Amino acid sequence: MSSLYSFSSETLSALRKFRFGSARASTMQAVIYAIDNESYEIKSDGEIITSTEELVEELPDNSPRYVVLSYPFKTPDGRLKTPLVLLYWMPPTSSQETRMLYAGAVEEFREKAGVSKLIKVEDEDDFEDLEEQLQ
Repeated sequence: MSSLYSFSSETLSALRKFRFGSARASTMQAVIYAIDNESYEIKSDGEIITSTEELVEELPDNSPRYVVLSYPFKTPDGRLKTPLVLLYWMPPTSSQETRMLYAGAVEEFREKAGVSKLIKVEDEDDFEDLEEQLQ
């Protein structure tokens, strides 16, 4: 079965590199991905974001995005966990067309990114309880 969406070899390689490199990071790391409206290719500029504030600033106000996030935290028993999750940014001001475009690719992107958890984020306030959602 072929897919409407595509991933360049560079995107897949960068995803793999981020997945393995971020597992050893001691701070939050995130990369934002967008779907090209013409080619339906899912891609990123490759910039690694290292704070929640910076991430919120970089996300568009009226268009969905995928964010692959590595977020290290200590468990109540003192162990360090670094889950790799997919944040699905879906602001309420997004057009119906772009909402459908991103909804159609979310599971495929989740599989390609190799993340275990999906968290839907609809506004900036959702980032405040992010650590709770990761546990």
